[in-house]
Amino acid sequence: MDGVIEQQTITMRGRDFSWIDFGGPGQPVVALHGTFGRAIQFGELAQRLAPDYRIIALDQRGHGLSEHGGTFTRTDFVADAAEFIERLALAPALIIGHSLGGVNALQLAAWHPHLVHALVLEDTPVVTDETELPHPVVDTSGWPLPAATRQELAESFAAMNMPAIGYFLDSVVEQDDRWTMCFDYADMMAAQHGNVGRWWDDWLGSTHPATLLHGTLSPLLSARLATDMVARRPGTELVEFPGCGHWIHRDDPAGYSHAIRTFLDRQGVSGGRGADLDTSPSRRT
Repeated sequence: MDGVIEQQTITMRGRDFSWIDFGGPGQPVVALHGTFGRAIQFGELAQRLAPDYRIIALDQRGHGLSEHGGTFTRTDFVADAAEFIERLALAPALIIGHSLGGVNALQLAAWHPHLVHALVLEDTPVVTDETELPHPVVDTSGWPLPAATRQELAESFAAMNMPAIGYFLDSVVEQDDRWTMCFDYADMMAAQHGNVGRWWDDWLGSTHPATLLHGTLSPLLSARLATDMVARRPGTELVEFPGCGHWIHRDDPAGYSHAIRTFLDRQGVSGGRGADLDTSPSRRT
């Protein structure tokens, strides 16, 4: 991959956020991870899309190396993304969002349409309440405590029979000679509760080109809802990933990146402003 990967910090709305510029000369693409995720998880996608596209990924509030605590409302997440795009002069932005990040992206498009050029939503349902999901919030109260080794923590998660365990282990870090998650469990509960709802008005409230990537085995986005989302919104396409679950980027990284590249190429903006990215409002870490 062309360019140097840089972990940086930017202060927005009174709190510090970590973000990663995966580098290269290509058109910037803003990437928003899902709940329990972090910016570094877009590394493989960045490699596959280079040199035509340059992934700029944000550790969203409470996640990754960004500041913990505070509130986790819909308004909070969308305002964070809006200021990030404005401060880095990326508007109108190509945006990729997974799950929580996808809801943030589609609401950003509805609330601040001038900031968005096109949307890629990875397995993002617009209905996340009990009418669609039996258990819309994952209870973290029984999750493992810090462990002496990374392997010990990984084994504790494995014993819980968690799906896509590698996704969660991406957030394991060493702190004070112990291995723990780089997020607070209480923050993750708050983020999930804030994401429970019916977001049809927001989804139908924008006209930007969009593609919805759907894992056919996803426990969070049914085939029925995915089809309905695309049918009800003009300019939206559906790409199915047979045999994939909620984490398409892990289950089929080649197919995932191919679908995204195909969609982005059709937007006619590849190879644009990468070299001129304004990183002045932030500091490197």
